[in-house]
Amino acid sequence: MVAIPSRHKSLVLLTGVIILQVLMLAVQIKRESEGRLIRIWTVGAVSPFERAGSSSFGWFRDAWRKYFALQNTTKVNEQIRRENDALKLQISQLQGKAAEADRLAALLNFRQSHANVPMIGARVIGTGAGTASLMIQLDRGERDGIRKNMGVITPDGVVGKVVESYPNASQVLLLTDKESGVGAMLADSRIQSPVGGQGEPLLVMKYVPNDDEVNPGERVVTSGMDRIFPRDLPVGTVAEIKPGNPFKQIRVKPAASLERLEEVLVLLTLHPLEMKNEERPANAQPSAPGAASPPRAARR
Repeated sequence: MVAIPSRHKSLVLLTGVIILQVLMLAVQIKRESEGRLIRIWTVGAVSPFERAGSSSFGWFRDAWRKYFALQNTTKVNEQIRRENDALKLQISQLQGKAAEADRLAALLNFRQSHANVPMIGARVIGTGAGTASLMIQLDRGERDGIRKNMGVITPDGVVGKVVESYPNASQVLLLTDKESGVGAMLADSRIQSPVGGQGEPLLVMKYVPNDDEVNPGERVVTSGMDRIFPRDLPVGTVAEIKPGNPFKQIRVKPAASLERLEEVLVLLTLHPLEMKNEERPANAQPSAPGAASPPRAARR
């Protein structure tokens, strides 16, 4: 241990005594309205550390609270998002049901307005496997009175004909299929000519001479000559007319929405439908009695 010289011992002792006296005086001396001097020194020395600690603790506390607040906000947002998705699904379902109700109401009104014509409503439960979907399947069949070659329509117009009938289902060939066709005529001029499909959205009216007048937008209706559909049912409207050799090239837009079929009507007879005044062409002639009487197979 290093020895301290005697003269230095006296200085250290003197310094210690002076400091001790100053501290004792600081304890005894009071400043006006501020307490003892030693307390002021102590508070002044400790205050910066207290402020720093308090600031750090406050920052940590605020950060912790914000973290939990953000966690809670995230959970609330996720719950709101799930509820929003559920509401969107419910709205979509309600819109679908409303559209279905409108379609069924249209079918019901059509049936009521033609109560004298035997027909039955059916729901589309399937489509053809091909990309063009030129065949549909119905949920009604032989047990409901549906037979092969019966006509299928909607309130808008002709859809096609039944090609196969099973006990509880039936298949319908759409009017747009290449193998399909319907006896038709122009509503204004009453020029009769068959209309068939080409495997695409538009139909083709065949065998109309170039000399015959055909106007764009003219209505095409059934002629009743195919023994499948009664007269004057809407088939479509003339969309395009081009001269050909030896016949005009006439393309017809179908009256029924064949690409969006969900419910249809199957005609159980060839009895003519009594058209309303606004539905019948101005120069259309009423069907002669017995001209469209149902064949024996359709009566069964």
